[in-house]
Amino acid sequence: MRRAARAAAGLALALTVLTACSSDDGGGGGGEPELTAAGAYIPEPITADMAGGFLVIENTGDADDTLTSVHSDLAESVEMHETVNNAMRPVDSFPVPAGGRLSLERGGSHLMLLGLSHQPAEGETVSLELRFEKSEPITLDVPVQATTYTGE
Repeated sequence: MRRAARAAAGLALALTVLTACSSDDGGGGGGEPELTAAGAYIPEPITADMAGGFLVIENTGDADDTLTSVHSDLAESVEMHETVNNAMRPVDSFPVPAGGRLSLERGGSHLMLLGLSHQPAEGETVSLELRFEKSEPITLDVPVQATTYTGE
């Protein structure tokens, strides 16, 4: 009888642990993305109509997310670009993998701010709103750096 009671208690404990480990809060894939953005900058543009934007988005969560759009009061539009074989081309989105990062950098994937309301100068800040498939938007005040600044 004692052995049966211990076995039943052990089984109940095991089922409780398994249930807790497998619970899903509806985030799809068993977890949520946890996004932060850092290292953002815009080099002072050499023309009055467009500027580039660079930053790193880190996802410390256990679910993938996707950067779907970027908005700024400085620009009529903000396009997301990738560079392939030294050629820039617009894309609709960028993946932000779980436990990984999205690096938007010179010579690679980056942002293009088009139709500027004015030519920002070094020392100004520009507001960017990053919008994602799953996560809440992230709003950044991005410094305008020297034209030759590389983020390093």
